[in-house]
Amino acid sequence: MGLEGPSLIRAAKSSMMEATPIRTLIVDDEPVARQILRDELASMADVEIVGEAEDGNQALRQIGELRPDLVLLDLQMPGLGRFDVIHRLPAGVLPMIVIVTAYDRYAVGAFEAGALDYLLKPVSRDRLDKALGRARRLRGRTLEVAERLAHLNDVATLREAGSAATSGTRKIVGRAGEEYYLLPIDDVLAFQAEREIVWIVTARQRFMATQTLRGIEARLLGGVFQRVHRAVLVNVNHVRKMTPLSSLRWLLTLSNGQEFIVSKRQAHHVRGMLHW
Repeated sequence: MGLEGPSLIRAAKSSMMEATPIRTLIVDDEPVARQILRDELASMADVEIVGEAEDGNQALRQIGELRPDLVLLDLQMPGLGRFDVIHRLPAGVLPMIVIVTAYDRYAVGAFEAGALDYLLKPVSRDRLDKALGRARRLRGRTLEVAERLAHLNDVATLREAGSAATSGTRKIVGRAGEEYYLLPIDDVLAFQAEREIVWIVTARQRFMATQTLRGIEARLLGGVFQRVHRAVLVNVNHVRKMTPLSSLRWLLTLSNGQEFIVSKRQAHHVRGMLHW
């Protein structure tokens, strides 16, 4: 039986990706380290080096302009270092990240958090081959890449700011059409469930969430999001008005003008959280 419909499309996309080189950006402040990676990658037929960056700011500019498939990222750089590049990735750009570092504790932690792989300096050909193998297998699986980046971003944020950090540079994955985005949690006004779909509401548009409302609530537990209805979580920092409709019902108005009715069950919790 031949391939039909979606299966045929997936097979065609997979074939096209296999024929297209993995566009790779090297980010390291040490010229010798970049040269070693450049020489090794140049011998791989399915890898194209699209650029090099020697600091975090330059890396962010090139990631935005070149939109590489893969970034080999050194964590110890002047200026923007550690996980700053990951925190500040341009909207809509979701590269696979391989951490390059001389410090094993950073590498292992980043890998466990969601980086595609890690390379310890001096980088060996064998380890580089394994990392590229992971990249080949993950390539084209945009949702998985996005979820890995979001998890890596969250873990890095919590480690750097302490266990009390619940927002700041944290991100969540949202979908618009066929594209996935890493959305800063602080920019999210609300999460709203409509049957099987959960919408991420921002000031300018809505995105489809990749998790259930219950899963999102569990992940953001202890933060600025409060359930106001069985189908709605709101960011209390974006609540601009709370109007009584009755003794047990309230109308919330968010910073974008959108309104939500607070259920009787949640009214007390919302008032307490807003200190009203």
